[in-house]
Amino acid sequence: MKRADKLNSKKTWRKIGFKRRFRYYYFRLMRLKGHPRELALGTTFGIFAGMLPIIPFHMIVAVALSFFFKASKITAIAGTWICNPITIYHIYKYCYIIGSFVLGFDHKIMLIGPVSDAINNGEYFRAVSAILNGGGLVVAAFLLGGVILGIIFAIPSYFGSLYFFKIFISWRKSKNLPTIWKNLSIL
Repeated sequence: MKRADKLNSKKTWRKIGFKRRFRYYYFRLMRLKGHPRELALGTTFGIFAGMLPIIPFHMIVAVALSFFFKASKITAIAGTWICNPITIYHIYKYCYIIGSFVLGFDHKIMLIGPVSDAINNGEYFRAVSAILNGGGLVVAAFLLGGVILGIIFAIPSYFGSLYFFKIFISWRKSKNLPTIWKNLSIL
């Protein structure tokens, strides 16, 4: 079995300590290739897709957008993590409130209660089924609110991540890191 295959197996990842895993991802970040525009655009698509209330499909949508617009797929996947177990309740809550406001109906319908209970218990598929059982108007409110939130967060994230990646790439070039990597063994 090759070394790369061993590293990808789940059993090996459990044995690797936190410090070693952090070091692995640090070197993966240092080796990130691409133009700053491509990397920033990938992050933007990831954040946009992360704001959409489509729980199991965030990464698929982000990678599809990145593929279509020739952006970085890795940073798109990383950007989807804006929607995580800590932030998902607030994202879905404001998706529903904004979407129902735009569509012109009362957002105080007690639909958000079962959805938030399912999210708090970690039952994301039950949350999706609660949204779908709410009817077409509720689904439209969630999706429209997600698109609006996605645009609100994606546009500034593009400029922020573009600035970050320009500085990061210039810093990486000034350090002449590729010659250092040849001498280091990451695992």
